[in-house]
Amino acid sequence: MKNSQSESYKAAGVDITAGYTAVELMQKHIARTATAGVVSGIGGFGGLFELDLTGIVRPVLVSGTDGVGTKLKIAFLLDKHDTVGIDCVAMCVNDIICCGAKPLFFLDYIAMGKNIPARVASVVAGIAEGCVQSGAALIGGESAEMPGFYPEDEYDLAGFSVGVVDKSKIVDNAVTRVGDIIIALPSSGVHSNGFSLVRKAFDVNEKNIATYYDELGTTLGETLLTPTKIYVKPVLAALEVGEIHGISHITGGGFFENIPRSLPQGLCAKIEERALRTPPIFALIQQAGKIPRRDMFNTYNMGVGMCLVVAKTDADAILQTLHANGEDAYPIGEVVRGEDGVIFA
Repeated sequence: MKNSQSESYKAAGVDITAGYTAVELMQKHIARTATAGVVSGIGGFGGLFELDLTGIVRPVLVSGTDGVGTKLKIAFLLDKHDTVGIDCVAMCVNDIICCGAKPLFFLDYIAMGKNIPARVASVVAGIAEGCVQSGAALIGGESAEMPGFYPEDEYDLAGFSVGVVDKSKIVDNAVTRVGDIIIALPSSGVHSNGFSLVRKAFDVNEKNIATYYDELGTTLGETLLTPTKIYVKPVLAALEVGEIHGISHITGGGFFENIPRSLPQGLCAKIEERALRTPPIFALIQQAGKIPRRDMFNTYNMGVGMCLVVAKTDADAILQTLHANGEDAYPIGEVVRGEDGVIFA
């Protein structure tokens, strides 16, 4: 790339040499994510990955794509960019695991008003951390400098992941039955959904983002920027010890939209609201925005980042495995007959 440069393009706002510098800075982060299937290095026109199908009879590829959304506005205000990459990975791989699939690799897309190599490398450092947490390899990506489209100090971030599962092991809610136990996997906070409402509720700006709250034990900004939890490894372990009939990633749409997606028609989730362990940030959001209770549960995870619907006879073994893998999981309800999707008791 030594001979690749254009003063004319630079005068128009795109410095291609800054892109090369950013790639050099991110190499060490990408290297952390390498797995046995990685065939190509960064820099080619496509990322190559060799499938190891040992023990898989009928492989099915599962893909997921997502972005970080307006949570990025919090990162801009704090000028902190090393965690939003975790969010980006989490939003994709947490969806994949709902099918029972193991994530294989991840690719990202970063579009920005001005390429600041150190900032791009910081974002990629977070992406790499998310990949390490989920066992996925970062095999490629794209950085696009788009002056006039994005402000110089802002960017957008999205990505996608591909995983694999044996067809016989796809999580299938058709086997769900009345009496199945619903297990909650705690969230790390707001995760990456509902931030347009968060920003409206608090009228977020450079001043109040630094407000310290005793109930949070830190500032509003630091709490909101807490990265989305990645559930891949604990759930993969749980799938090995018992019947899991449904998995739901609690994202935008909250309880009312996401939990019913893991249930067959005619059955609904009966949630014991008093059992929920809801972090204080949600009460602050509700109070600041004067948000009705139902809207909170229809927008946010309320402390539950993922739900597993499991056979009652296997609930204890699955809980023990989740605990052994670092998840403070706990039962929050059961499956009952009904068409409402979710009801609270």
